[in-house]
Amino acid sequence: MPENTHQDGTAQPHLLDLLRARLRFRHYSLRTERFYVDWVRRFVHFHHLRHPSEMGAAEVTAFLTYLAVDGQVSASTQN
Repeated sequence: MPENTHQDGTAQPHLLDLLRARLRFRHYSLRTERFYVDWVRRFVHFHHLRHPSEMGAAEVTAFLTYLAVDGQVSASTQN
């Protein structure tokens, strides 16, 4: 059975689709949604496409350190 299906054969929504749905439910602006999706995409790619549910504080710290040192992203942006 493919990795992205339930046991009953129905498709599971993808991570970014779930994020978009949650942001829309909370009435975030489209611009904010795009930025959040972009940051999550960067985080996942930084960790070689691992799912965020498999990661914890160490991975978040590593990503933020990368942004501060190599990505030259300001602390206010990281917050």
